[in-house]
Amino acid sequence: MFSDRTSWKLTRNRLTEVLEDLRSSGARLLDLTLSNPTHAGLRYDAPRILQSLSSPQAMDYDPQPKGLLSARAAVASYYHTEHETFLDPEHLFLTTSTSEGYSFVFRLLCNPGDELLVPKPSYPLFEFLADLQDVKLVPYPLLYDHGWQMDFPSLQKAATSRTRAVVVVHPNNPTGSFVHPGELDLLNNFSREHSLALIADEVFLDYAHNRVARKSFTTNQDVLTFTLSGVSKISALPQMKLAWIVTSGPEADLEAAQARLEIIADTYLSMNAPVQSATPALLDQRKNIQPQLLDRVLANLAELDRQFAAQKTCQRLSVEGGWYAILRVPVTQTDEELAVDLLRRKFVLIHPGHFYDFPNDGYLVLSLITPPDDLREGIQRLLEMV
Repeated sequence: MFSDRTSWKLTRNRLTEVLEDLRSSGARLLDLTLSNPTHAGLRYDAPRILQSLSSPQAMDYDPQPKGLLSARAAVASYYHTEHETFLDPEHLFLTTSTSEGYSFVFRLLCNPGDELLVPKPSYPLFEFLADLQDVKLVPYPLLYDHGWQMDFPSLQKAATSRTRAVVVVHPNNPTGSFVHPGELDLLNNFSREHSLALIADEVFLDYAHNRVARKSFTTNQDVLTFTLSGVSKISALPQMKLAWIVTSGPEADLEAAQARLEIIADTYLSMNAPVQSATPALLDQRKNIQPQLLDRVLANLAELDRQFAAQKTCQRLSVEGGWYAILRVPVTQTDEELAVDLLRRKFVLIHPGHFYDFPNDGYLVLSLITPPDDLREGIQRLLEMV
């Protein structure tokens, strides 16, 4: 009755089973995986956000495939202000989420069975998006040696006649590693050699831990490039469902891509009018939210380093940006078994590395936007156990 593309394993994993049992019993848990900023105790300017959604323009239905020009101009202004990048609003396509943006680009580039090169470790959402678009994911490794680097020899070996694009996450989730200038040059050369597009996910771009703005892929003109981002992370407003695709690259490729993307976007109809009208105000919220989040991320990193300095068992891996940290721990059992034991015995929830496609055991992933008191106590309990 159902399509093969939805034949996922639907049974709950052991960690989820234990988590649900403990929550139903009323146990107080320390959640070190918190990724929902609206539950992280941030100070939002709620009156202004709500007021921005009540514009009279919201009553007008004007289905522009790329999104309203006023909204796209606001996104272009954000890039100019924060990243010193001049974008033509005509190169912008508004979507309800980066997931929808991925779907549009996958549909644009791939026939059923075509391949995309994706980083490993990385966010597990890619697998589901690829299944729904009948696309095959081929991983290329990120290697760790005093920091994360792309493995270009493996990237070359992974390319086939069915490869259509390379996906990069800048900075990566969960490694927190940016694509460095030298890597971008190699990426462009590799993409030209194999006639591939680049798909760049920049949702965490504004969260460089040294507070120095990083260069956006929106400026990449060497090969056809699709850059995805949105207010889910930029303004910590995932509930507002406002994201976009920025197109860049050689003029001939760009023109053809935009014409096809416009038809795809028009087929799915434009995103809702209230959020489009509110786009300038929603983007402006970043000025209030980003300093709060970066202060918390840096305070939590300092607390991790303070506790880890007193022992030699665990290590925090280097991280440059984003909201996550990776812990290297002794391999006495699988990461899932360790996470389950930590939840059962210490009431601490943390993600095992295999959730993010780490090739080996010995890794745990935690969120750096966790409330500081919870993170401090949770790490104490983790170190007690390992």
